[in-house]
Amino acid sequence: MNPRLISVVTPCFNEEGNVREVYARTRAVMATLPGYLYEHIFIDNASDDRTVEILKGIAAHDPNVKIIVNARNFGHIRSPHHAMMEARGDAVAIILSDLQDPPELLRDMVLEWEKGTPIVAGVKVTSEEGGLMYAIRSLYYRTVSRLTDVKVLEHFTGFGVYDRKVIDIVRTRYNDPYPFFRGIIAEIGLPHKEIPYNQKRRTRGITKNNFYTLYDIAMLGITNLSKVPLRLVTFMGFVSAILSLTVGLFYLCYKLVMWSSFSVGIAPLVLGLFFLGSVQLIAMGIIGEYVGSIHTQIQNRPLVIEKERVNFDLAPVPVPVEFASVDASERNS
Repeated sequence: MNPRLISVVTPCFNEEGNVREVYARTRAVMATLPGYLYEHIFIDNASDDRTVEILKGIAAHDPNVKIIVNARNFGHIRSPHHAMMEARGDAVAIILSDLQDPPELLRDMVLEWEKGTPIVAGVKVTSEEGGLMYAIRSLYYRTVSRLTDVKVLEHFTGFGVYDRKVIDIVRTRYNDPYPFFRGIIAEIGLPHKEIPYNQKRRTRGITKNNFYTLYDIAMLGITNLSKVPLRLVTFMGFVSAILSLTVGLFYLCYKLVMWSSFSVGIAPLVLGLFFLGSVQLIAMGIIGEYVGSIHTQIQNRPLVIEKERVNFDLAPVPVPVEFASVDASERNS
C-alpha cells in the first residue's frame, strides 16, 4: 500500500524570522509519522524581506518543500486559499507562519483524521493576546452564531487538517474569488473534531493584521453566512418611521392643547434629522457591504497570479527518523 500524502500549507508575508522554524518543526512532526509522505507548500505574498531567499535555500536541500511566489500581495484571504487548491495530498493542513499556532499539534490532527474525521479543527481555548481583544473576538463569534443557522466554530482561524473530499468540495462547489474559508467549512457541515490549544504570542516579527484586515474578515464572515443584517435594515426603517410618526403626533396634540404657551422650536426637528440620517448611513453601509460582495463575485478574478514556483515537479520523499528531534540551534538560525 502506497503511503498517504499530507500537504501542509503555510502562507507567509515578510516572515524571514519564522519560516525556517516553521519548516523545521513541521518536518520534525512528520518524522514521527513514518507511514506518511508530506509536502510543505509555502505561498509567499510578495515579501520584501529575505523570506523567499530563505525558503529557496531550504527547498534546494529538501524536495518536500514547495514554494509559490505571488506576483504581488493578493491579501490574507486569497493567497492561502490558492495554495490549498494546489495541494495534492490525501489531507491538507494549514499552519500559519507566525508560530502562534503550534505545529506540534499536527500529529494529533493527522491521527484524528486517520480515524475517519474529515475536518480536524484547531480551536484556541486560551490566548496570550490581550484580554480585551480575546473578548471582542468571542463577542463577534457569538454575534455571527445568532445571525445565521450555520454552526460557526468559535476561535477557529483555519488551523487544522482537512480530508481530500473536503478540499474537493471547496474546489468544485465554492467557486468564490474571495472565499471565506472558515465560513465554508462551517457551511459544509461534515463531521468535525475540535482540538483545543493555547495560542501563543508572536515572538518574531510584527503582526500583519490591522484594523482593516480584521474588519474585512469580520464583515466577510457576516455577509457570506447571513442575510439578517439586510433584514435588520428594513426593520430599522419601520421602527424609525413609527418612532418619527409617534413623536410627530405627540407634538401635534401637545401644541393643540397648549397652543398659546407651548413653543416647539427647532430642537425636535434637528434631533429627528440627525436620527434619520444616522439610520440611513447605517443602512447604506450594510447594503454597501453586500453590494461589494456581489461586485467581487461578478468580477470573478483569479485568486492570485503566480510569479514563480519551486519544487512542484519533484516527488515527496520520506523524512528520516533522526529529524524527529529538532536542534534548537537550527530552529533559531
